[in-house]
Amino acid sequence: MRTLLFFFAFAVGAQEKPAIGTMAWLAGKWKGTVGKASYEEVWLPAGGGTMLGMSRTLVGERMAGFEFLRIVERQGELFYIAQPNGRPPTEFKLTSGTASKAVFENAANDFPKVITYEKDASGNVVATIEGEVQGKNRKEQFRFQRAPN
Repeated sequence: MRTLLFFFAFAVGAQEKPAIGTMAWLAGKWKGTVGKASYEEVWLPAGGGTMLGMSRTLVGERMAGFEFLRIVERQGELFYIAQPNGRPPTEFKLTSGTASKAVFENAANDFPKVITYEKDASGNVVATIEGEVQGKNRKEQFRFQRAPN
């Protein structure tokens, strides 16, 4: 009985306070395209309570944008920190997650307010950013396939 109670307490605690290791499925190099643009993200495996990432968008041979990214574990909670084009960091708190999906939110941010990463059944990743812009809902999706290193 004691073992069962310990397991239950551990499982409930794990659901309430996800560790950085729950994001291991995101580690690696990812690529995608939309129209004439190609984009890629690279995520290092977790270490020191942090996953480091970076992305860039190319249109032809020209870089159209880049972003420095982090997922950090702080006091048992996960935060996604984005720095698009080197701007100051914006934090999004994990509000829900599973073994293949993470939803981060920051209601105070202009756009996006929600960032979701989800691994599908074929092993690809879909990143979605969404929020309201000038009174209209806006949603953008980026479909990634694992790229060779």
